[in-house]
Amino acid sequence: MSRILVVEDERHLADGLRFNLEADDHEVDLADTGEDALRLLTEQPRRYDLVVLDVMLPGINGFEVTAELRRQQLYVPVLILTARGRSDDVLSGFGAGADDYLTKPFELPIFLSRVRGLLRRHEWFRLDVQNQPGPATPPLSAFAFGDKVIDFEQLEVRVGERRMPLTLMEAALLRYFVENEGKPVARKTILDRVWNVHEDTDTRAIDNFVVRIRRYIEDEPARPRHLQTVRGVGYRFVANPELVPGAPLQV
Repeated sequence: MSRILVVEDERHLADGLRFNLEADDHEVDLADTGEDALRLLTEQPRRYDLVVLDVMLPGINGFEVTAELRRQQLYVPVLILTARGRSDDVLSGFGAGADDYLTKPFELPIFLSRVRGLLRRHEWFRLDVQNQPGPATPPLSAFAFGDKVIDFEQLEVRVGERRMPLTLMEAALLRYFVENEGKPVARKTILDRVWNVHEDTDTRAIDNFVVRIRRYIEDEPARPRHLQTVRGVGYRFVANPELVPGAPLQV
């Protein structure tokens, strides 16, 4: 059973979310301020499997809570709830380190689908491939290219002695690119296969999310060699661009 922290200052909404999450077989705690949420999450870092976090909170807002968690290297998955679906709000959430977002008002089945998707991906990355029986082809645990290593179990990118932690969403997207190395990946495919979003969603958030990831894996993020733009389609990951003659480099 998963334990979820719901951070929502409107009591009737918080109680409704708790009721439906408990009906979906989750344990739920509530907090109504960002300060209380940070206290609960930092006092017991491993207590929660997911945080459902409203953006508009009294005091510290949801973006600031997320950013502080990541500064303290706490990488519990965070689902941001925002009353505004503007791209800059979405990007603020991803920029702070959120793993997904949902715009209010939302339908309950969509909310529960997002929660289940984040929890599944959390377990996926926590899987100890060496100690647990797995499928015939175990999940990719790490990928090395050039002087970089993407460690999907530790949720980090290593470049020499430098270590850059990844959020669950960043690791999920990087893994999908690596598993489809050399193939163009459409933005809509990313929405469906990585973000588990099936409804119509503004794909511009993906473009800005990719900009964030390029900062981890590119020597010159403004001139990407590994995570290339395929104009009119989406993106393509190339581990060794020098071995791909004529591969277009677009930004």
